Amino acid sequence: MRSLLIFLVLAWLKVVSHLFYRHRAEWITPKGKGWWRDLRIICILNHTSLYEVLLAGYAPLALVWKFARHGVLPLAEKTARRPFVGRFFRSLMRHVVVITRQRDHTWDEVLNRVDTQAVVTILPEGRMMRKDGLDSSGRPMTVRGGIADILQVLHGGSMLILYSSGMHHIQAPGELLPRPFRSLRVRFEKVDIPTYNAERMAEAGSEDDFKRAVVRDLERRRDLHCPRRGRVADGPAEAGVEEPVRRAG
Repeated sequence: MRSLLIFLVLAWLKVVSHLFYRHRAEWITPKGKGWWRDLRIICILNHTSLYEVLLAGYAPLALVWKFARHGVLPLAEKTARRPFVGRFFRSLMRHVVVITRQRDHTWDEVLNRVDTQAVVTILPEGRMMRKDGLDSSGRPMTVRGGIADILQVLHGGSMLILYSSGMHHIQAPGELLPRPFRSLRVRFEKVDIPTYNAERMAEAGSEDDFKRAVVRDLERRRDLHCPRRGRVADGPAEAGVEEPVRRAG
């Protein structure tokens, strides 16, 4: 029953996303038929707004059903404490685990949920970028190492990296209401997890450095592939290729 309710919430969100926003997507790797079937991780880079839930509009219904039955979402304690927002986010995945900023039992609970069927959705930067390109403390946006822990417990399947152009044109942190009828622009890259882990291990040279190698690689990919939202994002030139996003700091 819970899985059905989650599916209905996500399907409603998918409809809302398509009713009020235009979806622009580019695949870096071949899309392939049934590309969602072996997904184990969905990694969303360039975290700028809680309205990134609108990215559910890109998910086929078969993937939405997988979220409802086997989805795992680490949810920041700060977000979970918000009265309405926290309740809403808890309804988006089968297993929503509230985590702190520390490496403690809450993160262990996330890893315990990563079974043979789990599909983990994670925003590895761990906090939102403000309009100045920095986080709320004025620091450059960096990838946190938690995603490496998840990669290490998986021995098969694929990771979908979603490179977002950002959501500040829709809703920036501190703003109350979203702006409708704008464009969502993303790039997708699908990578084989065993191959990815082997490449990062070869770069690292040891298990101790594996996490740092993952962080460096995802930051490099983010800075290379995230579309930069500029004046063309909602204009007639939208179909053209945009420059990668430039990070402050």
